[in-house]
Amino acid sequence: MIATMHSAFSSAMFDPACRRCARLAAFLDEVRAAHPGYHAAPVPPFGAPDARLLVVGLAPGMHGANATGRPFTGDHAGILLYATLHRFGFASRPESHHAGDDLELNDCRITNAVKCLPPQNKPQPGEVAHCRDYLAAELAQLAPGAVVVALGRIAHETLLRAWGLPLKAHAFAHGAEHALEVPRVTLLDSYHCSRYNTQTRRLTPAMFAAVFERARALLDGTAS
Repeated sequence: MIATMHSAFSSAMFDPACRRCARLAAFLDEVRAAHPGYHAAPVPPFGAPDARLLVVGLAPGMHGANATGRPFTGDHAGILLYATLHRFGFASRPESHHAGDDLELNDCRITNAVKCLPPQNKPQPGEVAHCRDYLAAELAQLAPGAVVVALGRIAHETLLRAWGLPLKAHAFAHGAEHALEVPRVTLLDSYHCSRYNTQTRRLTPAMFAAVFERARALLDGTAS
């Protein structure tokens, strides 16, 4: 099942059997034993490898993507994301619940900086670094003019490191836009659409929508 599901991605972009990080591999073994029905393995990117919009989150959630096998499904974090993607034409419908449902992404791919579930949803810096070359391989597929949305500071900084760009030259801030020359893509920043951020109103639906409205305008060539 895993090999078939991930056939669109090269081994450089995703390894369904990856065990590079001893702590994460051991934790997934424990989770798989406790929840035999869960995916409990590295979670693949979702969407076409040649999509012009790439959305990058942090890592799978315990009862979310770690359970379903699809990024941003099964828990609160994906509710706002998929509704917003649908609103701007990047998804065929506003809800996705698991890897087997019929939602399709349009010119969009969703991935995570860390492909495996970390304890307490907090990957260690070394684990982020170990996973970075998978992200770099995904980034290498982006065509000039593509747009990348970073959901949160860790995703933002991981992207910059994957591109070999200095962090100080591109500070993270919600709504920030970074027109990169090498590679020739636009990086847009957003607060992560986590339950904490949305319930505390640190991130509102309007704030989130503005980021993807800008992404749509950039891709459609209507941005001013």
